[in-house]
Amino acid sequence: MPLSLGVSGANTHDSLGLEPLVRGIPPIRSRRGPRRRRPAKLHADKGYDYDHLRKWLRERRIRHRIARKGIESSTRLGRHRWAVERTVSWLAGCRRLHRRYERMAEHFLAFVGIAAAFICYRRLTN
Repeated sequence: MPLSLGVSGANTHDSLGLEPLVRGIPPIRSRRGPRRRRPAKLHADKGYDYDHLRKWLRERRIRHRIARKGIESSTRLGRHRWAVERTVSWLAGCRRLHRRYERMAEHFLAFVGIAAAFICYRRLTN
């Protein structure tokens, strides 16, 4: 289920969107104890292999599993990344999002939010 959404330009690198998306995750209510304000672990591919991102995650006490360029294969991350790819394909199934009909980023982000709400609704009803 999508936790945080963002829209960026096609020519911006994915690593620039990591910090705003992680900050955008709302507090999650747990059965016992206080609300969780941050994710416990983050899985990412080689596109996020930067020292400043690793340091930023460590400062926030978020464990990370980021494949290193030239050292590790990103195939082991496939077990966890399939959930992200599946959600992106669900979003692409919405006609209005498949082709970007909206010119304003705010309107497009609103439609992405509506599509994510439908995904969550379908997931909760099944």
